[in-house]
Amino acid sequence: MITKAVGSKTLEVRSSVLLRLRRLGHEVFWVGLGQAAGALGGIVGVKMLTHALPPAAYGELALGMAVAMLVQHTVLVPPIVASFRFFTSSQASNELRAYLHGIRQLLTQSTVIVLAVVCALSIGLWISGHVEWLELAVAALLFALFSGYSAVLDGMQNAARQRVVVAWHDGLATWLRFTTAVALIGVLGTYSRVAMLGYALAAVAVLLSQFWFFRRRIFTLSMVQPRSMPGDIQKWTRQMYAYAWPFTTWCVFTWAQMASDRWALQTFSNTSAVGLYAVLYQLGYYPITILSGFLTQLVAPVLFSRAGDGSDPTRLQHSRRLNNRLVLAEVLLSGLATFLAFLLHTQIFSLLVAPEYREVSALLPWMVLSGGLFASGQTASLLLMTNVNTQNLIAPKITTALLGIALNLVGAYALGLVGVVFASVLFSFVYCAWILYLAYRLSGEAHLLRGALARNSL
Repeated sequence: MITKAVGSKTLEVRSSVLLRLRRLGHEVFWVGLGQAAGALGGIVGVKMLTHALPPAAYGELALGMAVAMLVQHTVLVPPIVASFRFFTSSQASNELRAYLHGIRQLLTQSTVIVLAVVCALSIGLWISGHVEWLELAVAALLFALFSGYSAVLDGMQNAARQRVVVAWHDGLATWLRFTTAVALIGVLGTYSRVAMLGYALAAVAVLLSQFWFFRRRIFTLSMVQPRSMPGDIQKWTRQMYAYAWPFTTWCVFTWAQMASDRWALQTFSNTSAVGLYAVLYQLGYYPITILSGFLTQLVAPVLFSRAGDGSDPTRLQHSRRLNNRLVLAEVLLSGLATFLAFLLHTQIFSLLVAPEYREVSALLPWMVLSGGLFASGQTASLLLMTNVNTQNLIAPKITTALLGIALNLVGAYALGLVGVVFASVLFSFVYCAWILYLAYRLSGEAHLLRGALARNSL
């Protein structure tokens, strides 16, 4: 009887392991497919747009994207990060409806601010006599708003591990953005504002598709739960805001760092240099972060699910072990990608961009290295987010961002495009090293806390 019981238990364990491996394989396939489709769309899109726009217009488009990034990384960041972090815990506590109400409140506040910025910027450009930038700026802000809505829905769907839905929209967003922009350029002319309008229209189309899936799955799931009381909604709103507000403080500076490379080149060089740098960024920095995003998108929902609400040291330890493995994979991936870029940069540029952009191909490996270092630091920062106390990230985020801005200005002034590329590498190295140090220190503190709890329990 005992032998049969042990054998039955062994079969149950094997069946459970096989089921988990089958689910993991399914998720790896769909997440990988979505990220691959997005990366391929970005590469093809660069080729399409560099043939459709001259370097100066492409540089203007890059500056417009910098404005969109500012809005998305500051005003819209609270609902974006909260939607991803707290979906699993709200579902586990049977308070999904209160969570959704809280997200809606955060999103409404962000929308009002974005619309106010649109009005203020339009008036400012009109009064200052820079009307030629007005259409580009408005289109960029609308793109940021609709993309922000999509990011909120994507965060929920990713946290719910709806991998097929997320993969579909990852690929669709990139392909539709570039194809819509090129189609409008063919009709309305080779202007940066036309391309940005195409970006905004594509974002609307993706948002509508995401909302349809949201209504069918997540919203329907929330309707079977108990009605949320006003106190529960306020509790979730306060909790999410407490988690998200540090992002707003540092995102202003991180945006300034991310945009300062383009604006420094515009100030000390010319718009064509901005366009050349934008191509380097999209072929070198962007793909490595996409590959990093594949790993993060796959593992982060599991990471936050294991961590729970961040109050259980044992659960936090399990999530941190998984995060450490992910960081190691990021570092190895970055080294391999940089090595391949050194070998193949000439062939990559010959294949993917117009001839007038190929003079900067030798700088591609350094942009890959910069992207890899930054992505590794971002992944390591998940370790600090699992305990919900995101204030630990304020100092490294802001300080390294200010350093990055200074490096970009000095690099652009002294060496132009080459200086900005090497400034990016140095910034990414410092950021990655600082975050890894904080993660290491936090793991040590957690180990001491677990030891103290174990002694107290004896």
